[in-house]
Amino acid sequence: MILGNLKVPKGAKKRKKIVGRGNGSGHGKTACRGSKGQRSRSGGGVRRGFEGGQMPLYRRVPKRGFTNRSREKIVIINIERLNCFKDGSVVNLGSLTEKELLKSQDALVKILGIGELKKKLNVKAHSFSKSAIKKIIDAGGTAEVI
Repeated sequence: MILGNLKVPKGAKKRKKIVGRGNGSGHGKTACRGSKGQRSRSGGGVRRGFEGGQMPLYRRVPKRGFTNRSREKIVIINIERLNCFKDGSVVNLGSLTEKELLKSQDALVKILGIGELKKKLNVKAHSFSKSAIKKIIDAGGTAEVI
């Protein structure tokens, strides 16, 4: 493939609609806004969530509890799922995403000690449970906090 041979697909480039240039253009008089009403005026329209004067949904639904907006998402991985790695390998955020045990490397990872670890691994994560550290060390590996 040569860059000089690339062409834009048909229908990908669309001309901007030019309105308010006389009736002969087909977009004159009301400039495609219809006639009268709030949306036909300049600066007209309603804000997001407006329901025409009816009590909006965000006000009529009862509020319950508390949502912590600064909560950090922690992804939990059980130690038995680490058996998919080769013996003696390093388990970090990159290798966890490669094996699809972790969706993105942005989240914090905590290793829990549920299950048995049968391989010697060098595990690097944000936090560990006490039982997970014990099982990793018993298997001959290391547990390192990032």
